[in-house]
Amino acid sequence: MTLTKAMRHEMGKIIKYLSNGYSFEEAVSRAVCTLKNGKVIALPTDTIYGVAALAQNTEAVDRMCKIKRRDQVKKSVAICVSCVDDIAKWGKIVFPKAILTDLLPGPVTLIMERKPALNPKLNPHTSTIGIRIPKSHFIQCVAAECDEPLALTSANVSSSRSTLAVEEFQEIWPDLDLIIDGGVLGQCDPDRLGSTVVDLSTEGFFKIVRNGCWRDNTVNILLKYGLKEIC
Repeated sequence: MTLTKAMRHEMGKIIKYLSNGYSFEEAVSRAVCTLKNGKVIALPTDTIYGVAALAQNTEAVDRMCKIKRRDQVKKSVAICVSCVDDIAKWGKIVFPKAILTDLLPGPVTLIMERKPALNPKLNPHTSTIGIRIPKSHFIQCVAAECDEPLALTSANVSSSRSTLAVEEFQEIWPDLDLIIDGGVLGQCDPDRLGSTVVDLSTEGFFKIVRNGCWRDNTVNILLKYGLKEIC
């Protein structure tokens, strides 16, 4: 197949580290530089492919939502941090802290009351924020080097099927500034369920908001710490 000029341009946005001349470190550096310049990128997580922007950059987050055709008022955007120690800066911990290390890194999004340090224009309709630490060395390194949270959502048009390979979200390639190709995903989440979302904003209780791919493990861990489930 002969590639058109437009196709070659889009392919030029894709970095497949360890495959097309980029080392892991170089791919991280490119991702961080692009994000710090207020751009929007796609990258692999521990479940499905995601789209990310700096959470503290309102313009970048708004553009990310437009790419997905997503309304922040109707559906909130989660943030991704690099390590458990970063969580307390952005969310209020009203549960045993050991829960964090039992659940994270992993395919779980924790909903917590947001802290004032978080961009007030991110999900302005709600007092809570979903926080993730994917079990992905790449995205953890990117978040660490950015030194601020990433706004993170799935790499697809809103309400469309989640994606396990970069070829599956070609529809939004033209709107992205960089695409990190981590190969075909799905070992953790072959059914494309995404992360399990659990609300931990009420002391002593939890509520599963989305079953995701790690529901049973999440529930068992929370029950172990004496939290009660709100059905």
